[in-house]
Amino acid sequence: MSVQIKEYNSAEAIAENLDKQIDDTKTSLSLYIQKLEEIQSVAEKSKRIREVMLKLAGKKAPAESLGEIQIGSLTVILEANPVHEMEAIEAVVRSKQARLLTLQKAREDLKWLDQLGETEGITYTVVENEDIPERILLSGL
Repeated sequence: MSVQIKEYNSAEAIAENLDKQIDDTKTSLSLYIQKLEEIQSVAEKSKRIREVMLKLAGKKAPAESLGEIQIGSLTVILEANPVHEMEAIEAVVRSKQARLLTLQKAREDLKWLDQLGETEGITYTVVENEDIPERILLSGL
């Protein structure tokens, strides 16, 4: 989690920064969704082939966790397959979707700034968490 303080000269600058974050997140989300769609097909085929081969061989599927090693809070997957890749991309997509919703809500919450009109001489000190405004300090009033 990255918390920082940024100063802006206008409410419009804060809104523009949020709009840019929203656009960047939408673009990134779109790319990950495209990757997810591509890998889902491969993962499903891989799972079906594996199930058929195991059935033909008369064997049961081994526990999935055999190729996983836990090092502290980090999980390392040995010999990752398309299903693992799909799960990783799904996690990123969920995270990007949550970020987009948070950004959009923050932008909506800042609509009152648009009504301030001329604010020359006012400094907006903004506490941002992951580039999302959490607190705005107005000075120079």
